[in-house]
Amino acid sequence: MASKIRKGDSVIVLTGRDKGKTGEVIRVIPSEDRAIVRGINMVRRHQRQTPAHEGGIITKEMPIHLSNLAISHGGEATRVGFRFTDDGRKVRYAKRTGDAIDG
Repeated sequence: MASKIRKGDSVIVLTGRDKGKTGEVIRVIPSEDRAIVRGINMVRRHQRQTPAHEGGIITKEMPIHLSNLAISHGGEATRVGFRFTDDGRKVRYAKRTGDAIDG
């Protein structure tokens, strides 16, 4: 089944510490129903020094549940639906405006 939120989408956080913030989806983890969003759900982690990485306290994004995200279409949060085009392709569309998201 096609996912309603995909990599590269602009999303708005609906609940939690980062409520109201927007960001771009970096990665979707379908098995856990979570996504990693740039600049959202930031945490500080201690990292051991390795030949590849500097040691110290780093800040990184952690996954956030898909139910706490909504697609940002035209600057507003919208629900997503699916429909078929005339040539038979399945595309996502914004339920708020009716516009196609995928193009």
